[in-house]
Amino acid sequence: MQFNYPLVFRILFWLALIGSYIFAVVPQDMAPKVGSLSDKSIHFIAFAVLTLLLRFAYSITWFQTFLLLFVYAVFIEFSQFFTPNRSAELLDVVADVIGIGIGLLFYPFIQRLIMSYTKYEHH
Repeated sequence: MQFNYPLVFRILFWLALIGSYIFAVVPQDMAPKVGSLSDKSIHFIAFAVLTLLLRFAYSITWFQTFLLLFVYAVFIEFSQFFTPNRSAELLDVVADVIGIGIGLLFYPFIQRLIMSYTKYEHH
């Protein structure tokens, strides 16, 4: 049985996207604490992961990936402007953009790993 990587990545991407939005708009006093990570670290990691999942899930360019996730980052901050005990912060978008950039940089290396694994798996 062949493993359907694009389908798995699509499911993971949408779960991560929906989950990240829910965590972003939950009032701050109700939001779960993620260890000792700072808010900016969480933004950075979330957007690096979203970038990788989006690139593996769909056949889109790096620029399309950047543009879609940048719009999502701005949308989150816009949403937080209207959420109790939350505030919109430009530095959150900066952390998101850095995460997107790191995700895009790591994508070719992880893609090679997956390709070599799937090639090995079929021999």
